[in-house]
Amino acid sequence: MSAATPAEIRITLPDGSVRTTTAGATGADIAAAIGPGLAKAALAAEIDGVLRDLDTPIRADAKLRLITRKDEAEALDLIRHDCAHLMAQAVQELFPGTQVTIGPNIEDGFFYDFFRNEPFTTDDLPKIEARMHELVKANLATRRTVWPREEAIRHFESIGESYKAQIIRDLPAGEDVSVYYHGNWHDLCRGPHLPSTGHIGAAFKLMKISGAYWRGDARNAQLQRIYGTAWRDEKELKAYLTRLEEAEKRDHRKIGKEMDLFHLQSEAHGSVFWHPNGFVLYRALEAYMRRRLDANDYLEVKTPQIMDSRQWEQSGHWGKYRENMFVIPDEVPNTEDEGPVISGKADWMALKPMNCPGHVLIFRQGIKSYRDLPIRLAEMGCCHRNEPHGALHGLMRVRQFTQDDAHIFCREDQIVEEVQRFCDLLDTVYRDLGFDKYAIKLALRPDKRFGSDEMWDKAEAELRAAVAATGRATPEWGWEELPGEGAFYAPKLEFHLTDAIGRTWQVGTIQSDRVLPERLDASYVGEDGARHRPVMLHRAILGTYERFIGILIEHYAGKFPLWLAPVQAVVATIVSDADVYAKTLAGKLKSAGIRVETDLRNEKINYKVREHSLAKVPLMLIAGKREAEEGRITVRRLGVEKQETMSVDEAIAMLRAEALPPDLR
Repeated sequence: MSAATPAEIRITLPDGSVRTTTAGATGADIAAAIGPGLAKAALAAEIDGVLRDLDTPIRADAKLRLITRKDEAEALDLIRHDCAHLMAQAVQELFPGTQVTIGPNIEDGFFYDFFRNEPFTTDDLPKIEARMHELVKANLATRRTVWPREEAIRHFESIGESYKAQIIRDLPAGEDVSVYYHGNWHDLCRGPHLPSTGHIGAAFKLMKISGAYWRGDARNAQLQRIYGTAWRDEKELKAYLTRLEEAEKRDHRKIGKEMDLFHLQSEAHGSVFWHPNGFVLYRALEAYMRRRLDANDYLEVKTPQIMDSRQWEQSGHWGKYRENMFVIPDEVPNTEDEGPVISGKADWMALKPMNCPGHVLIFRQGIKSYRDLPIRLAEMGCCHRNEPHGALHGLMRVRQFTQDDAHIFCREDQIVEEVQRFCDLLDTVYRDLGFDKYAIKLALRPDKRFGSDEMWDKAEAELRAAVAATGRATPEWGWEELPGEGAFYAPKLEFHLTDAIGRTWQVGTIQSDRVLPERLDASYVGEDGARHRPVMLHRAILGTYERFIGILIEHYAGKFPLWLAPVQAVVATIVSDADVYAKTLAGKLKSAGIRVETDLRNEKINYKVREHSLAKVPLMLIAGKREAEEGRITVRRLGVEKQETMSVDEAIAMLRAEALPPDLR
């Protein structure tokens, strides 16, 4: 009896064309049928929207997209995933007895955690990297095998891989286990992977070693983590390493010290000591934001730092956010003779981690009519969050911070217009601050959330419609929807800035919330005379002043535009004969609103120029004997060799114009 003829299946390609092939054909087969160039370039196959190995059999009609290096996101994920395996293979070959645990992709690279009695050193990294390159040149074939769960456990235990055996034990009972081979070396993995090690290429580098705990728990065994980066080609790798070098030069902690802006110390973990120069910058930014808010009809308020736990329970934060709050007892006297006691949970207080509940309490004071809405309440609100010590990082992650926070209480028919209006304000602020490029993303409902599906459907649709109405819901604006990334009470728009060296920072946000007004019983009287719940739009543009100033420092590398510079000009003398003239000029500049200092030290002018250049002072006004006699001044700009001599009146007029904040021009 002859074997049955394999069934024909239809494969739809991205351009809409259809190819007929036999059931069981693979992505590699179809790539080869299309042409030798694609067969060589193909890395993986996306089958009906799911990324698979290139040799995965296709047994029914399907949509197929063949992934090549031109598909940046997918190609980088595959290369980095394979690089993690490649590193683990090299480590186990060079250091027998080392156990591999987990090794995921991360932003810009990958890592793998290892268990080994002897510590790795940075001297080991070049050896591991060299072996990885040898394995790439060997072009070892990749193949996937599927093992019964118990057999996989026995196998990994037999070769001393107890961590892998534990991972398998935690899988659901009866689930088969996927194991990938690269040559003879193999690892537990879901995949997908590249067809062979040769497809990885040479654009990778091992970066550093750190400690880690098994499954992130300090009670578990300590592991050693090796980080690496991997890219599609050498050009991308070089660009990334250059960005890292530039980022190191721009580190806000380093520049903050050079410019005497702020410091942090262990006596106040996660809180910033702003120095005079730093607080000038802070106040200039804060004053600018206040003017923008005033012009957009916001009402500024101030709410308490500490509120009763019952308020946080009612808002939902006590249950969802308690571990990140600084909680303190509200001591209640027991008797006149006895000391204070804590009489129960109702007598706990908490430093506010956010301003939202306080703004609802202000809104609830007095009766609000539909005619009063929207009401836009803003607060430069100081908040505290109990961030882990290990997560603190300069200004970028702190425990005490000030938000440029606001909440808009509005009717449902006002939501789209208010979100549009916010988007336009945010766009103006970012451009004024020197950020011309940012992406907009819509974070959708998480698994654990308050509110009905109907409520979430409506809130998500409103934010989507508002961005579409501004013309920004397009790929050019980086528009993207992020499933599961919303807050527990509301979907949100996120605004991701791109800085001068191409890094992105998530800063601004607006959230459409129907939950908190319900939980805290906020209402207004509608046109029908009945009570209605307002919608509460939580919004911020900078996010926090601390973090945004850190971003500004790194974006400008400390060379701020004149209106933000802590010291805008230094009047420096060449000879002591010009001291009186320099002091007089500095007085005139101060009267004109310029932040100016004098440098009358008995030092050479080149020394003074170099010192103030390191401090990133934008303008040096140099006064010598000739300038004093002629009533003129020589102007030298930071980073510019050419100097310009002009009259004092011209210099003052020029500085006043350049130092004017963007909203006042």
